Amino acid sequence: MNSIDHARRPLLAIDWGTSALRGARLDAAGAPLQERQFARGILTVAPGQFAQVLAECFGDWLNTPDSLCLLSGMVGSRQGWQEAAYCPCPAGFDELAQRLLWLQHGRMAIVPGLSVQREEGLPWPLHDVLRGEEVQIFGALALSGHRSARVLLPGTHSKWAQVQDGRVQTFRSFMTGEVYALLSQHSLLSRTLVADAPWHEAVFVQAVLLAQRTPSVLSSIFSTRTLALFDTVPAAQHASHLSGLLIGEELRAMHLATPHDQAPLLLVGNAALCRRYALALQALGLTATSFGDEATWAGHRALANHLDTA
Repeated sequence: MNSIDHARRPLLAIDWGTSALRGARLDAAGAPLQERQFARGILTVAPGQFAQVLAECFGDWLNTPDSLCLLSGMVGSRQGWQEAAYCPCPAGFDELAQRLLWLQHGRMAIVPGLSVQREEGLPWPLHDVLRGEEVQIFGALALSGHRSARVLLPGTHSKWAQVQDGRVQTFRSFMTGEVYALLSQHSLLSRTLVADAPWHEAVFVQAVLLAQRTPSVLSSIFSTRTLALFDTVPAAQHASHLSGLLIGEELRAMHLATPHDQAPLLLVGNAALCRRYALALQALGLTATSFGDEATWAGHRALANHLDTA
């Protein structure tokens, strides 16, 4: 691999998730020269058809002489193109580079996800995993200039990663987004809660603070039901209340776990969701720097650059 100058080669970054396929041609600094997005997540691709779909969507880019293509996300899962074994933490660029799954040697590879193992006093260890977020984590570090940080990636399954000296030491997942969807659409709360109602900032913040004072989210979420019973808060604001309770509980769990951690806090993800988390953090006296899609592309570029010196 040392004979190939990855840092100067044309780079095609592919983020292939469950519901969407995104790609970008990147310049030497990691900025996108062109971007494309398709509703061709891995669940829409029949077995054995991944190469064909990639060629249909990005064939002209792939034909660029001496180009390098790095693919991240669920494309490397068991339901994807080929399974790329998780890279155990602690892990940095060296470990990721060693575990790349090369589909075409020196030209196209799948970036492995990360795994962490924790002992919790059970007869078996507990594992946590992520795919795709590893690229975003390293991209956020590159953009922020930090080598040590706490990186929060909100989403259906939020991730909190602890990074020290450029290596992910550990991380923890929270099913906050999925629990919100289940409660707002399929539970008793759904009878009075308008899931797609406009976000109400003040109610959201009040619920975040309430989550810090109640013994358990299993108790506090029932307050969303009683808001309707007693007409305490307008129905259009109930969704903001529930969102604040769940995000507040997530922040409480992580803040109590690391109460003296002074590392910079970086947020990576959808702009609207990052805004909610940033506001919740602010209510607790914490600040964060937010990044969007640029973190994904910066992570791909940084990994490609590392391959040149590996």
